[in-house]
Amino acid sequence: MARAGNLAGRRTRKARAAGALTLVGALALAACGGGGGEDTAAGDGEGAELECSAESVADEQWKAAEPREFSLLWTDWADFPIKDSWEFFDEIEERTNVKLNLTNIPFSDATEKRSLLISAGDAPQIIPLVYTGEERQFAASGAVVPLSDYADYMPNFQKYVDEWDLRDMVDDLRQEDGKYYMTPGLQEVSVPTFTLIIRKDVFDEVGAPAPETWEDLQEGMELIKAKYPDSTPLADGFEGQSMINYAAHAFGTVGGWGFGDGAWWDKDANEFVYAATTDGYKDMVTYFAGLNEAGLLDSESFTAADDGGGTVTEKFAEEKVFAASGGSWTVQEFATALDAAGVTDYELVQIAPPAGPAGDFVEPRNFWNGFMLTKDAVNDPNFCDLLHFTDWLYYNPEARELIQWGVEGEHYTKDAEGKYTLEPDFTLANLNLNPSGTIDLKKDLGYANDVFAGSTESRALKESYNVPAFVEYIDSVQSTRTPRDPFPPHPLDETELEQASLLSTPLKDTVDTATLGFVLGQKDLSEWDAYVSGLEGQGLSSYMDLINGAAERAAGNDG
Repeated sequence: MARAGNLAGRRTRKARAAGALTLVGALALAACGGGGGEDTAAGDGEGAELECSAESVADEQWKAAEPREFSLLWTDWADFPIKDSWEFFDEIEERTNVKLNLTNIPFSDATEKRSLLISAGDAPQIIPLVYTGEERQFAASGAVVPLSDYADYMPNFQKYVDEWDLRDMVDDLRQEDGKYYMTPGLQEVSVPTFTLIIRKDVFDEVGAPAPETWEDLQEGMELIKAKYPDSTPLADGFEGQSMINYAAHAFGTVGGWGFGDGAWWDKDANEFVYAATTDGYKDMVTYFAGLNEAGLLDSESFTAADDGGGTVTEKFAEEKVFAASGGSWTVQEFATALDAAGVTDYELVQIAPPAGPAGDFVEPRNFWNGFMLTKDAVNDPNFCDLLHFTDWLYYNPEARELIQWGVEGEHYTKDAEGKYTLEPDFTLANLNLNPSGTIDLKKDLGYANDVFAGSTESRALKESYNVPAFVEYIDSVQSTRTPRDPFPPHPLDETELEQASLLSTPLKDTVDTATLGFVLGQKDLSEWDAYVSGLEGQGLSSYMDLINGAAERAAGNDG
């Protein structure tokens, strides 16, 4: 690519407010550096010896000895567009001597644009918002750096992996070559982000206790429907993908957002099977189909475009929905909508995902989004500083506090008990923190942004900006639910990944269409066997052979 393209792709501070690059423009721009990264030795910390401009020590402020510039892929949220006035970037630069040059992509199709940029070799050095599993295709093709080779240059990451007992989970990220290619967001405590939010006052009104099981929930919905006949009391707001995700574990399967590669570990058979063909998956779709048939499920929330729950929020305010999917922030969104509608004396509770036929299982302890480095990053003469910078940004406690709260003494104060209080002029409107403030930390200054905030969090930081009810939710999950065991690793090599992709995409499309059809009554459950046969006709056996072959190989390597 031409040097002019390289320079055009580096967004300066003054250019940040211009908005997202179009895909055509982004693909015309080359990432900094040239040529493919050279192979490094296998094993943690065994990459090429690097010269570092400044020492990095866990829990201490790191700062490059000289000014540095690194490029980063920034996702623009429609509700929080990036602004030239954001001081977040200036504060980062002042503390670290690192200036971030951004390539912007819109949230609406960020995954697709990211893949195209990386595949074309045109992506910036730092790729944020990467969830575990998303790195596999890029690792197999050599498009990203094996970060395990450089683990010794990430002291903050190493400290909290060990301190929070996450080493085995990190090892599960290793690909077929024994290396891991992304470092994830670390969570001291891990509970399902999405679950059910209920109008507990209405449950109490009709004599339905807060549901401990999905059967309890159905009984509660029936009582509410009898009291409020115009309602469809249960909704998702995320095209069903959220609810099916957190429900699946209690039915002994995976689904929705958590479907992944579709592989489910059958302990009795000692092999992987396809989750969407299991009895547990059939039980789950049968359950939701029953809710829909009884008029208890808001079918629109399973079909409307994923708008983050906007239409469901409106129905919550209209008292047509009384239980819906969401996270801790959704409680506030529902409360704000109810207040605006003049509804008083309500009580919203975020409950632990209900137990089901398979038990009280929830998702395994998990990571949150982390980052990858594109392969050309290793050619940057300041690659060591890039490693130190990303390690500080993602895993240093003071950096995490800065990202969420801004600058202590300027934007907030913290007392001896660790309670954070925003200064009078500042607000975090989306969390309803100090609503009388006139300067929004997120919207106006860029703190608490959706690219970095929440990625790595201690329990104390997580609790600092959430309402007390969320602390109760954490305690409830940890005391009454059982995280499902993680599945055995089954990393595919590059050839297998290509084969698996060709097979898995049409299989997953069939699963998504059939699942929605079964749940909404467009497809009769008597057609289940025909649906499974159809998957077999799409190469399901060959796909599972790939998965199980990789699992056997990984088990042999471990042995």
